[in-house]
Amino acid sequence: MADKSIITIALSKGRLADKAIDLLVKCGVNCANLKDETRQLQLFDADKKIKFVFVKPSDVPTYVERGVADIGVVGKDTLLEEQKDVYEMLDLNLAKCKLSVAGKQNFDFKNLNRNLRVGTKYVNVARDYFYKQGMEVDIIKLHGSVELAPLIELSDVIVDVVESGKTLKANGLVVLQDICNCSARLIVNKASLKTKSDKIEPLLSKLRLQMRK
Repeated sequence: MADKSIITIALSKGRLADKAIDLLVKCGVNCANLKDETRQLQLFDADKKIKFVFVKPSDVPTYVERGVADIGVVGKDTLLEEQKDVYEMLDLNLAKCKLSVAGKQNFDFKNLNRNLRVGTKYVNVARDYFYKQGMEVDIIKLHGSVELAPLIELSDVIVDVVESGKTLKANGLVVLQDICNCSARLIVNKASLKTKSDKIEPLLSKLRLQMRK
């Protein structure tokens, strides 16, 4: 389990981490040193009360579930995909996007006489979604440039995060159906919420107050 004397927060480096840190600053956390360029993967707030660990986005739920981090900030898309046993406490209203099915214009993916081929890194999300639609699918796991898959007929459609839609448009693709809205969520380790409630609950209260502003 994480150190009992401090709170450990798992973040993924990049825009989401920057936005999460800005939100914590508004809650009174002194994060001045986190703004410095560094390759360090562990950093503390100025008061040495919070440790930040920087990991890959898909690993944030794992760190929290395993208890090496008490709290994590992660996109709902990643949370749905990783399916970890954690508490989802707050919608931080950051990094808003959608998980969508996309493909070529007017492609009718619901009326094929064969299995639908789906290119995605969101294997679990895609499998669950199409299962609920009563569809048989062939899921092709991809790690990047998923928009290419329908263009070269590797897949019929893709399941991916859509923000502005510019990348889809640039590659001649459109959203065929939205799966769900996504945004950054604050997750908490189940044991930590009990053993460190005196530290975690005040921070959650401050974050909830910021959400209402």
